[in-house]
Formats: sequence, structure tokens, C-alpha cells
Amino acid sequence: MKQDSTKNTSYTVDCEDYVHVVKFNPFDTGDSCSLIAYGGNNYVVVGTCRFQEEDAEVEGMQYKTLRTFHHGIRVDAIAWSPETRLDAIPPQIRFCTAASDRKLRLFTSDLQDKNEFKTFDGHSDYINDLVFAPSEGQEIASVSDDHTCRVWDLEGNEKAHFVLRSPGMSVCWHPEEAFKLMVAEKNGTIRFYDLITQQAILSLECEQTPLMSADWCLKNTLKIGAVAGSDWLIWDITRSSYPQDKRPVHVDRARLFRWSRVNENLFATTGYPGKTTTQLLVHHLGHPQPILTGTAAVGSGLTWHRTLPLCAVGGDHKIFFWVTEM
Repeated sequence: MKQDSTKNTSYTVDCEDYVHVVKFNPFDTGDSCSLIAYGGNNYVVVGTCRFQEEDAEVEGMQYKTLRTFHHGIRVDAIAWSPETRLDAIPPQIRFCTAASDRKLRLFTSDLQDKNEFKTFDGHSDYINDLVFAPSEGQEIASVSDDHTCRVWDLEGNEKAHFVLRSPGMSVCWHPEEAFKLMVAEKNGTIRFYDLITQQAILSLECEQTPLMSADWCLKNTLKIGAVAGSDWLIWDITRSSYPQDKRPVHVDRARLFRWSRVNENLFATTGYPGKTTTQLLVHHLGHPQPILTGTAAVGSGLTWHRTLPLCAVGGDHKIFFWVTEM
């Protein structure tokens, strides 16, 4: 867990395999450590992180693997459940994955004897994103190349089904808007659905394609961000259905957009994995240029720490961590 000066990463963790996706737990687990999950070609690893930025007794970063879950197939997306608790006796770990076989898998473990998983079938094409209901964690929403967004209960029953006009790329469920779901489509449209009436209630337009990733700002429910083509785009949903701000950032194409969880003006984007490196850019809305540029060998996934201005990207046998300014 050394400070890594090469490629300007703040920290790195070595992994057994290529890391396809990495996800900090966005919920409070009752423990001082942060949970992180990462997915490889046929397993998911759950571990804890502690950083010197939050604990003076830590030198650099401490990482510890809690458990490796056999997955049997490449992991493409991971979502954490708010029911995950490290302070419970016994502890409960719960997360859901999307895999290249078009199935969702719900894992529940007490990190001892109980390790269960259920498979959810229904999507007919590649699943691009998934998310738990943020308050109770009793439902999971997923979006797919099959032009649907589906909402499931924890038994794998389909509770809602929205037909999209193009592949669903991102789905977000905001803790302050528990009855609304945000769905971003590849054709450049972002729609909000009312989960009670199961109707679309608002839509935003990129006016460019392909939209690859969108996110709903935790600190300000009126702010939406996305990447489409080589640009990032930001909306204030009270002002217009078109972006208020946009900027070209990645030479080839942009791949992922994620808001910081601690500052409504801070966000990160990644470029497409190139032949050798992926570019990570951290942006602040008050600055014309990115405030941090990082590179990772063929990186994938992008996630922000729950309480620190720190983000992580997966890569070849490594997770890379960058600490930025607020």
C-alpha cells in the first residue's frame, strides 16, 4: 500500500486479476473503514480501505481483503446495498452484480458461514448499470442494451419495466428522491420516471451521441452530469432540458462520469481504454481546466469515496487511487 509516484496515483492496491469494475460502498456501514468491491474475470473481492487523509495513524493507505466471492463469469457492474453493515453482529455484506451472461446476481454474506447468492433472469442483452433503492435497499433497478429499465425485488421478481428508445447506459436512484429513477440512454436522452405511477415525468437532452454515462449529484438533486461523444455536460434541471455547461475533454471518446460525493462542483470523467492507458480527469466547475489528470494502464470503472475527495479506477492487476483538492 505504497504511495505511488509513477503515473501520479496517490495509492495502488495489487489485485490477482484484471479489474473490470470497482465500487466504493456509498452507504454508512457503521464502521470507520470504507468498503470497496472490485470485479475480475470470475470473482468479486470485498475489502476495507482506510486512508491517511481520514486517520492520522494510517501511513498512506491500509487495505484488507474481507472475502473473495466466486462469480464464475466476468463482472461488468456492481451495486452496494444500504443493508450492508459492518457494525452488526454478525456483519452483513450485500451487493448485486451484472455479468456478461445478462444475469444479475445478488450476494449476501455474514463473512463467516453464510454466503448466499440468487440469480435474476429477464434481460435479453448486456446489462450496463444497476443500483439499489437507497433507503431500504429492497429493490434493484437495472438498465440494458435490450432497451429496458427493470426494477426487481430481492427475490428476483420484476416490479416495474420501462421500455426505452435505445440502450440504457446508466441508472441512478437518489436518496432524497426515493420515488424517482433517472435513466440515461445511449441516444442522448436522460429521463426521470415516477416509480408510483410508472410514468416518465421529465427528460433532458444531450443533443449529441453516444451518451455513455450519466450521474445524479448527491449533494444537489437539481444537478445531472453526463459524458457524450468526447464532452462532459452538466444540467440544472430547473433551468432547461438542455445542458448549461459542456466541454470537450477526452480526445477519443469519454467513457464514464461520476460526481464526487462530498462536493457538488467536483466530478471525474474517464476516456476510453486506449492501447496502453486510460485518462482520468477530475474537474471542478470553478476551474476552466481539469484539476487533476491521471493515467492508468487500460483502466475500467470509476468510483468516489463516500467522505473524501478521492476516486479509484480499476486496471491491469491493480486499483489506482487519486486524492484531489476540494
